[in-house]
Formats: sequence, C-alpha cells, structure tokens
Amino acid sequence: VPAVVKTIEYDPNRSARIALLYYADGEKRYIIAPNGLQVGTTLLSGAEAAPEIGNAIPLANIPVGTVIHNIELRPGQGALLVRSAGNFAQLTSREGSYCVIKLPSGETRKVLSACKATVGSVGNSDHALEQSGKAGRSRWLGRRPHNRGVVMNPVDHPMGGGEGRQSGGHPRSRKGLYAKGLKTRAPKKQSSKYIIERAKK
Repeated sequence: VPAVVKTIEYDPNRSARIALLYYADGEKRYIIAPNGLQVGTTLLSGAEAAPEIGNAIPLANIPVGTVIHNIELRPGQGALLVRSAGNFAQLTSREGSYCVIKLPSGETRKVLSACKATVGSVGNSDHALEQSGKAGRSRWLGRRPHNRGVVMNPVDHPMGGGEGRQSGGHPRSRKGLYAKGLKTRAPKKQSSKYIIERAKK
C-alpha cells in the first residue's frame, strides 16, 4: 500500500524526527524520518518497493553497498538497530541466507536476508552539534545534577579522597565495579556467532 508523507514532526522520545504517513487505504502511521525525506513523497514497504530513500525493503532486495537504517534482527519483529539521529549502517555483502552489515559502532554482523531495513540514513543529523547552553535545559529533559566520584571522600566513593586534587585511580562505580573497559557481554551468548568483527575500541 503506498503512503504519502503528510508532515515531519518533533518527537520527545527520540533524537530523530518522525514522519506522519497517510496510506492509500486510509491508515495513518509514524515512521522515523530519514535524511532528505520531503513532505508529499510517496513511500512503499515490501519486497516490490524500489530501493529509494524511505522505502522499507527486505535485505535480500537491497543492492550491496546501500546505506540503510531501521534494521530488524528477526523477520517481522520490527526495527531494533540504527534508529538515532544521523545514524546509518551499510550493507556490505551477502553470505547464503544472511546479509553482512556494517553498523555505526564499527561492528560487522550477519542479519537474515528476510529482515527488513529502510533505505537511507536517519534524519536530523545536526543533533550531535547541539549544545544545551545552560544547566536548566538539562533539567527540562529530566536530568538532575550529578556529582563526580573524584570530588567525594573515601567513605562515599572508591575514587574519593586524597590530599589536594588527587584524581581517582581506576574509574569505577560507587559500588566498586569497573566503569570502563570491563567486558559486560555474556561470553556464551547465542548471537555471538553472527558477529564477524566486534566494534573497534
């Protein structure tokens, strides 16, 4: 069913903008607005759709080298990967029933070819350049002030204490767990076999 882009709107729940689609059969839905999407454009979803910006197509039908976003991990589950402002992944090759995708983190992994993805990159790419300008704007977003562990006393935090401005030791949480460099991924995770190359540190 073809859909026409009616408006592109702000969404408080994400960094990207969202586009309101009016489908030919009368249904209305929101999608994450890709870069370069214009109001009035007609979009399609499905195996027959052309690989143009905003169309959602199974990975099997997308040309190799295409920039994509909104990628599913299981067919029909809905998009999980690459959805924040300015992000994109690239379809690099095909191996049997899987497609190899390079993710924004630098990780390369296999995804089933039956999974859908949207062509193009996520819009609002200037989001990364925004500066809050004042502490109050962080408060509007619900972020309360945070106190660094280094400025506390040893009784309050493992990184506290020291004469003068001695900073911290190994970065760790208040409970003593390492905060940086500690591997947190489960070693026996089933999906590890689909990851070809982990993200570069």
